[in-house]
Amino acid sequence: MDMKRRIGILTGGGDCPGLNAVIRAVAKKLMLELGAEVVGIEDSFDGFLDGRWRRLSYDDVSGILTRGGTILGTTNKGDPFAYRDRGDVSAKIVAGVRKLKLEGLVVLGGDGTMRISHRMTQAGVRVVGVPKTIDNDVVGTEVTFGFDSAVRVATEALDALHSTADSHRRIMLVEVMGRTVGWIALHAGVAGGADVILIPEIPHRMEALAESVRRRHARRRFTIAAVAEGAGQAMQIGKQLESATGIEARVAVLGHLQRGGSPTPTDRILASRLGAAAAGLVARRRWNRMVAVRGGRTTDIALSQVAGKVKRVPPGHELIGVARAVGTSFGD
Repeated sequence: MDMKRRIGILTGGGDCPGLNAVIRAVAKKLMLELGAEVVGIEDSFDGFLDGRWRRLSYDDVSGILTRGGTILGTTNKGDPFAYRDRGDVSAKIVAGVRKLKLEGLVVLGGDGTMRISHRMTQAGVRVVGVPKTIDNDVVGTEVTFGFDSAVRVATEALDALHSTADSHRRIMLVEVMGRTVGWIALHAGVAGGADVILIPEIPHRMEALAESVRRRHARRRFTIAAVAEGAGQAMQIGKQLESATGIEARVAVLGHLQRGGSPTPTDRILASRLGAAAAGLVARRRWNRMVAVRGGRTTDIALSQVAGKVKRVPPGHELIGVARAVGTSFGD
């Protein structure tokens, strides 16, 4: 008879809505179908370095579907291969996995965490990855959980600012997350009826941007702009626009509001699907892969195909065409 299987689970990188839904799905499926023990590693890979871990019970993972954040804690400052002032501590993590007698790890994270996970597989740790990020920039999957929740927050902010922009004849810029990609700005901009969308993938020119604002204000009272942080600081862009057009500009920076709160129903469902799929890979001992969504269906991909890559908005993306068709400016 096989010994009881023991699986670790951790969350890495920035928090986002849906992490707890994945933890719940992974743990419950492994417990119910395999009778496995599930060990939660606290604060990402850091938990291995100072013994912060705990066995998860069925009750521990019940009632957490709707909660934001992660019950295990996380960090985006703990790369095991370049750990703060301690250098490469990956060997200690490998030793921690062996000490806890873990068959492998289920790792929830974004592109950075998937890169680390792939390197851990090369060091001898078995891993199943689950793609998480509000930025939606993990390659190999059509969508990541946390993205829909972030788009909801950004869209609601754009919606709310229409009335104050109209009342004061202002330019209102909403800065959203997206240091290297513009998925949130693009989706929220289209959903929230933004007149301007600025994303890193489409470099803007101030003279073109200012001209589009002037043309709009010749017939309308206000302009709403969705600005990905990687396209430039919204505060600076607002000052430049105000100077170039003579129209008063105001800026709202959403920051970590986009990471917080309860996940949307869409993210709860997606996280549950990906969690169950990850547990399925563990059950079949298909390690060193990442679960993904392709063609609307859950599938999986080798971690080696994901590591070190970023999914950017392609120039010919349908939503860019949709936005341009209704007169939205990208400042190019």
